[in-house]
Amino acid sequence: MTLTEDQKAIARQWLADGMKLSEFQKRLETDFGMKLTYMEVRFLVDDLKVLPKDPEPPKKPEPVAAPAPASEAVPATAPADTVPGGGGIKVTVDTVTRPGMMVSGRVVFSDGLGATWYVDQYGRPGLAPDTKGYRPSAPDLQEFQIALERELMKLGM
Repeated sequence: MTLTEDQKAIARQWLADGMKLSEFQKRLETDFGMKLTYMEVRFLVDDLKVLPKDPEPPKKPEPVAAPAPASEAVPATAPADTVPGGGGIKVTVDTVTRPGMMVSGRVVFSDGLGATWYVDQYGRPGLAPDTKGYRPSAPDLQEFQIALERELMKLGM
């Protein structure tokens, strides 16, 4: 696990440029002929005294509109209004929550295809489409998140 000073400088630059450790491990093998385990790579990075860059977190969308006051809460089975400027996402909350879940419901995306959504007892969200292999578009998912948040706020969650 010995690198020359030139190799150390190159390796430091790779890490400074934001290279992930797995990519760094592959690059060490292809460029320097050093086949290292992941743990050895971690020790090498520590020896080089370089901290790998964390990836930039994705930007959160800004809220579209303020939530409705609690006095205007919609019954649990009523569909949510479409998100302003959106393609018609409809979100409902189950009156009887699915077993093992904190909250669950249904969503119909702008293309007319639906899915069951849920938040499990550990707070992890999930989406189970009605059609196997279906993946809603990114704008639809974003609108779904906003509409779901609005519906849960109406219910005091």
